[in-house]
Amino acid sequence: MSWIYKRNNSPYFWWGARYRGKKLQKSTGVKQLRLAQQVQNDWDLKLSIEDLSFLGKELKKVPSKTTVKDMSFKFLNLRTRKSDNAYAVARGVMNKLSVFLKEKNINLIEEINIEVLDNYIDWLRCASKTKKNHIQIISLMLDQAVKEKIITDNPAKGVTLPRIIKMDKHRLLIEEDLSLIFKHSGQWNLYYNFLYYTGLRAGDVAMLKHENIDVNKKAIVSLVRKSRRIHEFPLADDLIALIPNSSDKSLPLFPRLYAETDRKLNDNLAIPRKFLQKILRENGKKKATLHSFRTTYNNILRDLGLAIEDRQILLAHSSSETTKIYTHPNFELASKFVNKIPNNSVK
Repeated sequence: MSWIYKRNNSPYFWWGARYRGKKLQKSTGVKQLRLAQQVQNDWDLKLSIEDLSFLGKELKKVPSKTTVKDMSFKFLNLRTRKSDNAYAVARGVMNKLSVFLKEKNINLIEEINIEVLDNYIDWLRCASKTKKNHIQIISLMLDQAVKEKIITDNPAKGVTLPRIIKMDKHRLLIEEDLSLIFKHSGQWNLYYNFLYYTGLRAGDVAMLKHENIDVNKKAIVSLVRKSRRIHEFPLADDLIALIPNSSDKSLPLFPRLYAETDRKLNDNLAIPRKFLQKILRENGKKKATLHSFRTTYNNILRDLGLAIEDRQILLAHSSSETTKIYTHPNFELASKFVNKIPNNSVK
């Protein structure tokens, strides 16, 4: 809201207003109230559409006075509407950005420009893909600042990101890799065997309970989280022999990995993943991931002669209804092939 007033030392009416925490004032250049009110209406309209040209060069850029800390806090509150994971990721990025900006003595949102963010990219000690994720999160915060008219544009849109070099991180595990992994698997022996013999994703295996195992039918009946589909998978005899009995079928097969939230599950999966990578590293082998078991499962069945259509079903690539259990139409055939998977994984 603006106002018109007179000064003792001026024959003209003056216009005054508050904008983004700053008091603005300028002479209308007219002596009649009616004309001054016309000027007021015109300037109010320009102010409402962010046109500050009428203020003169010295006032065109009006500081927002909004600190990065305040904007980060507001942004994190908004991220809680998405999910716990979205909030946790954003909080991690905001904490990193806060440390960097403190080193550079940058406090206000409007002080963040392309050069600052380019320097932030160089400052980060992480993979190129992670740096890209950081800028994406920061860009979301700056987009919110633009929406709230705290800044006029988003400098994150112009940041030069480092080139992302694709690596074969989910590489095929050859026989020598598998022998080493299972020789040193320790407490993760059963978990690695499940990954190897089922081709299931790491998170789906971690969420298995004893009730998902049908020993009589030699099958797993479980929800595949990515496709949101209940699926029935054949179990190899060698794997069944490793599964411990439990009187309480509601208990998870892997209690150390089982989690109620995706965030906690991902944190838990880091333990067997890092253990696997430690085994390979200490034996001079290339890096691999838990997903490498899935790649290996697919390749083994392919080499054994199982058709691609059958392998796609076993790998739960299809996505459809969640209301029924999807059983492989050639379940017996699939079971025969699964039982042909080399048992060099068993201690």
